[in-house]
Amino acid sequence: MPRMVGSGLSWREREILDVLHQKETATAAEVMEALAQPPSYSAVRALLRVLEDKGLVQHTQQDRRYLYRPIQARSSAARTALQNVVQTFFGGSLEGAVRAFLSDSEARVTDEELTSMAALIEQARASEGEPT
Repeated sequence: MPRMVGSGLSWREREILDVLHQKETATAAEVMEALAQPPSYSAVRALLRVLEDKGLVQHTQQDRRYLYRPIQARSSAARTALQNVVQTFFGGSLEGAVRAFLSDSEARVTDEELTSMAALIEQARASEGEPT
């Protein structure tokens, strides 16, 4: 059984989706070339088909080859994946996720990043008081 990551994708499906987000469009051969330890060409094509079935990838035909592209923009996909991780591993608690990250001794958070995050928190507080 394939290892699954927080978004319900196997690690290989996630790897292929990452390649497509980086390249925007790619053939199966181009995807295969971009993988660190690629499976066979037919396995890459099969995984692309699985990603299409899951509604994450679509293809267009150009001459005799298929060009694949992710359906969701990277930022939108990242937001969805993060929401899934927070829900799955932290019971929906963003505070719990941030606490876990910041308490990790290997986490490297710069002063600039902390200042930026503090500003984002202040913006979120200010926008909560505004009518929608």
